[in-house]
Formats: sequence, structure tokens, C-alpha cells
Amino acid sequence: MDGFGNVEQITRMVLETIESAKANQNRMTVPVGVSARHIHLTKEDVEKLFGPGYQLTKKKELMGGQFAANEQCTLVGLKLRAIENVRILGPVRSKSQVEISATDARTLGVNAPLRQSGDTAGSAPIALVGPKGVLYLNEGCIVAARHIHMTPEQANAVSLKDGDYVSVRMGNERGAVLDNVKIRVDESFSLEMHIDTDEANACQVKQGDFATIIQTI
Repeated sequence: MDGFGNVEQITRMVLETIESAKANQNRMTVPVGVSARHIHLTKEDVEKLFGPGYQLTKKKELMGGQFAANEQCTLVGLKLRAIENVRILGPVRSKSQVEISATDARTLGVNAPLRQSGDTAGSAPIALVGPKGVLYLNEGCIVAARHIHMTPEQANAVSLKDGDYVSVRMGNERGAVLDNVKIRVDESFSLEMHIDTDEANACQVKQGDFATIIQTI
């Protein structure tokens, strides 16, 4: 019996070591980016809000060829509640989209679903007011789901691929853990985790803090 007991104990220790090695294989420290409410527009919608022939002007370079524009709009919800000075991100896209937090959604009185960026089918309607016109979107307002940007090389280093989901622990005294964080991989990306202002406040983290990938889901 003692012999069998030793075998079982050794087997259990070996399995625990293997599982620990797998977990550590996926660990990576990631800088945190806090994403405030913002707008993506088509060329046609830019012209509706700012006038014929208008082009967005660059304020700050972002990853993946994107930029924060100087231009801003006012968001208006179904109950005529508004949020002013919402930044537009360029360049123009094939479909207009508004990304807000859950708190913003309550403020505006819109039922914005939690979605990955670009997944706007059946999402909430929203109105945008610019200096030269008003734009009404029948759909396109979402609460953007948290995600991590990384390059293919960075993903390969921790055995991850585009579309994977991971759990992440915030690197502060609160130590909050966020599950269901989607991995997004592209050569044009810089390593960064994007969460919205609600998540940042709840976790007590700010732009430039760090988090650690602790598990693949």
C-alpha cells in the first residue's frame, strides 16, 4: 500500500508541475491603456457632421495606423440626454461606430450591448451632433469589450493566437482579475491591454499601469 501511495503522490506532483509550467508559459506583463468614449466615422458621415469635403485632422498618433483627431462631437441618446466633446478617431472607416462605457450608456439612456469593436449589428441607436450637421445611426453604439493588442512575435512567445481569451491580473494592491480578455494579433499593433473607464476605476488602474496574463481560457 505504501508503494502505491508513493506512486500516487509522485504522479500528482508531476501533474501539478506540468500544469504550473503550462500556466507560466502564458504569463506576460502587459501595459494598460484606458480607452475613453470615442467615435469612428465613415467619410460620408464626417461630411454630414463637418461639411462637404471635410477631412479629419490629426491630433495624436495611435497604434495600428489610427490617430486621435482634433474633431469632437456631441452624443445624444434616445431621451435627449447628451455627452459633449467626444473624440473622433481616424482614419475613416467603412462603417460608423460609437464606443462608450456602461456608465455613459446609462447617462445617455441607451441600451448599448457589450461587443468587440466592429461588431455593431443590432446594437444601440445614437445621434451625433457636429458643427455642420446631425447624424442619426440606427445602430452602431456599443460598450467595447476589453482586449489585448500584440504582435505575432509576442503572441508566439506565450503560445497565444488571434481570438484567444485570457485572464489578466492587475499589478496593484487591489489585484483585480479580469476574465474574458480577447487577444488581438497584428503586425501593426503595439503590446497593450485596452479597458474602458468603468473597468479602470473599478480596478483602480490608470493609463500606463501594468497587468499580467495569468491564464488562457
